[in-house]
Amino acid sequence: MDIEKQKRSACTTVLVGKKATIDGSTMAARNDDTFSPLNPMKLVVYPAYHDQDSTVKSYLNHFVGQRPRDGYRYQGTPNIDLKNEGVYDESGFNEKNVGMSATESVYANERVLAYDPLNTESGINEDVIVAMTLPFINSAREGVSYLGGLVAKYGSAEGNGVIFSDKNDIWYMEIVTGHHWVAQRIPDDCYAVTGNRVAIQEVDFDDPQNFMWSDGIQDFVAKHHLNPDLDGWNFRRIFGTANVFDQHYNTSRQWYGHLVLSPEVKLDPLDFNLPFIMKADHKITLEEVQQVLSSHYQGTVYDPLGHEGTDEQKHFFRPISLNRTQNSHVLQVKPDLPEAASTILWLCFGIPSFTPYVPFFGNAADMDPSYANTPMKMDVDFKSAYWMYRGLSMLVESHLSQFTKADDDYLKDARQYFYTWIDKVAPQVEGFTNNEASEILSKNQHELVAEMAKRTKKLMADLMMHGLQLSDLTFVMDKNL
Repeated sequence: MDIEKQKRSACTTVLVGKKATIDGSTMAARNDDTFSPLNPMKLVVYPAYHDQDSTVKSYLNHFVGQRPRDGYRYQGTPNIDLKNEGVYDESGFNEKNVGMSATESVYANERVLAYDPLNTESGINEDVIVAMTLPFINSAREGVSYLGGLVAKYGSAEGNGVIFSDKNDIWYMEIVTGHHWVAQRIPDDCYAVTGNRVAIQEVDFDDPQNFMWSDGIQDFVAKHHLNPDLDGWNFRRIFGTANVFDQHYNTSRQWYGHLVLSPEVKLDPLDFNLPFIMKADHKITLEEVQQVLSSHYQGTVYDPLGHEGTDEQKHFFRPISLNRTQNSHVLQVKPDLPEAASTILWLCFGIPSFTPYVPFFGNAADMDPSYANTPMKMDVDFKSAYWMYRGLSMLVESHLSQFTKADDDYLKDARQYFYTWIDKVAPQVEGFTNNEASEILSKNQHELVAEMAKRTKKLMADLMMHGLQLSDLTFVMDKNL
């Protein structure tokens, strides 16, 4: 496997149970960070298919998988340069209102990999996990079981954290070696945060309602003497890593997520044992989840764009939101909306610090061309959403102190518009068949995308007009001369 392609993923995950949210929804969120700043992608709807052969091949290794002859419609956010970057459908809902986000890259230690190495040659790869799983599952729990079967059959090509969600449950599954994995259900009144480290901690093998695991994992650990603890069975400590790289690249992101969602709890960003799951002390909002994923340690000395810390402190930790963040998403299932309109993929192209999370109904029948047709290079008329929002990111950051107020106002107005739009559109599907509801959602979706393109291009024009007045190539004659 190409080592450069192995370095592509460096994501951050936030998960919130239904009793921990302000509206009773489940929220499963992640940043998709790649190795390079420019890796264009699109948002598409794959149609359902029936009674047909379907073979999936990875562009990153020699994996070939045969899919069932019938599959559900589902969303995906694939790359454009498939040959060099792989597919990576990343995230979306299927027509059964099941969400999937794949993957949060995780890394096992050399002790466990020595006895169950990754199948890098032909194992199931990150770039095909969504296509091999999401069209065939009816619940979050079933997603874990189904993917576990694929890992048992093909082996895994890399370490991956995979999210499955529905209206009741969020499951987080960590595949750490060629054939072994553990999954944990996020408690309803809790939230979880992680970033590129093995996250799951104590596993209760007497609680199959909240934990799932690969066949033989306990015997595997016992046989090879892999558990370093005197008591308990801590998945992170057995299978994960704890090194200087983790402290500067990974643990700080988990720390900041807890700082935003549990500000009264004092934690250390260098602590290897930061909790994965915490009980919420308040009802968590969608904006707070987006705040975590769009953050760069604001309000601390570690903010690379801030004014409080030293230069060393500002570059001490890897930020959560980066120029390498290709998309950020929140998979939300809202119980207060009609079933056909209850799933919403909040998708942010561009750097999340500067660009909006746009809502897309999981059951819309198609996708707007501005999202579905992304060229490899920036189109100067910004017909593609990916390049429009990347362009906005660059503009805002280029004169951050002068442009941040206008951008903040734009983002706030957009959020208000989105909430009003959802409240108006969702009731329209009541009493209609699923196909009819999908068409209604699609029509309204196109109108939303057009409105956001109008607003965004106006902001970009205003910022460029302002920027033309900020050039250093200016001169004022001293009146005393």
